[in-house]
Amino acid sequence: MEAASRLSNTYPRAVLASLPDEVPVSITCNGSSQAVMMATPRDVEDFAWGFALSEGFIQSPDDVDWFDVLQHDNGIEARFWLKAERAADLGARRRKMAGPVGCGLCGIDSLQEAMRPLPRMEAGGVRFSFAAMHEARVELRAHQPLRDETRGLHAAGFMHPGLGILLAREDVGRHNALDKLCGAMFRCGIETAAGAAIITSRISVDLVQKCVISGIPALIAMSTPTRAAVAVAEAAGLTLAAFNHGDIEIYANAHRISD
Repeated sequence: MEAASRLSNTYPRAVLASLPDEVPVSITCNGSSQAVMMATPRDVEDFAWGFALSEGFIQSPDDVDWFDVLQHDNGIEARFWLKAERAADLGARRRKMAGPVGCGLCGIDSLQEAMRPLPRMEAGGVRFSFAAMHEARVELRAHQPLRDETRGLHAAGFMHPGLGILLAREDVGRHNALDKLCGAMFRCGIETAAGAAIITSRISVDLVQKCVISGIPALIAMSTPTRAAVAVAEAAGLTLAAFNHGDIEIYANAHRISD
């Protein structure tokens, strides 16, 4: 983070503001670039693992022989070296373009890949109360130190009923923040089926896809979902909820709401 001067229209004076960092992060597998995303250069390991998992590059730690992160002059490279069997299957979902922070599907080279089939999630398991969701919204704010510095980052947190927010990650991109969260949970051994993801943005199709593939049964957002996101969530069995002027609206699979 670096301070930058800006003008304030409240008073005729210059003020200093900390601006969020944004750098290219390349995800490579066996020496081949799979994606280049613009991201906040913190928790890069979490981002790489979460991205690789949610995009289907890997399915378990057993797919990976080794992993490391290299700092280059013009960006960061997160390198996976996959076992031969997994590397042979990788071509089905390869990204070929750099992805900006605002789009989670940039570089997908077919319409079929953009609307990929998802597994159906189990109907039982964890349940959530409206009170717990309201509490998680307030608690997530305490897990956003970079937002406090810059006022310009998204966050994704994992809410466990009864335990609150177990961990959270921040990034300039909402998709990146969710990938970082999923990667952190994977690396910490947190059971994804035991809670819900809560994010500081609207819900789009790719965020639904990432939660389903990661095994997170519910997604809660600070803004309404798209029509396509609701349809995909309903079909996949993902509970979808969003805050609207302080109220919580349920858009898909309300059976996990205990109230």
